[in-house]
Amino acid sequence: MFQGVVGINLDAKGRLAIPTKYRDELSSGLENKLVLTSHPHRCLLLYPSEAWSPIRAKIMTFSSFDPKLSLWKRLLVGFAEEIELDTAGRMLVPASQRQFAGLEKRVMLVGQGSHFELWSESSWEQQISQFDDGPTNPPPGMENFAL
Repeated sequence: MFQGVVGINLDAKGRLAIPTKYRDELSSGLENKLVLTSHPHRCLLLYPSEAWSPIRAKIMTFSSFDPKLSLWKRLLVGFAEEIELDTAGRMLVPASQRQFAGLEKRVMLVGQGSHFELWSESSWEQQISQFDDGPTNPPPGMENFAL
């Protein structure tokens, strides 16, 4: 299970070094194969390949005749790239995905249980700043949730 937030530097070639504490779990199956795709919030999603497969299968059942579903399918499956970690634990983020998410020098790796989100540092700070105005009402479905 992936959790926590870590800032990582993107090198000049567009590579990110995955922190050691996550490498083994990320690359445990299917010979270091990972899937990187785009999210509508302008971040990227990083999945171990075996975790992505059932999600992709579900997405592929979306009707191609519904314009909104087609748009989501294009984004999630069309942008999906199979990537591998090199021997130094680095992954190459394709230029098209770096551009989509606005990734430059500093990238925030955000654990989300089964996968990670990759945010540009500035976009991540905007996300977090939403809590700066004090407590907010929980979204629907979390009204009775207690920590």
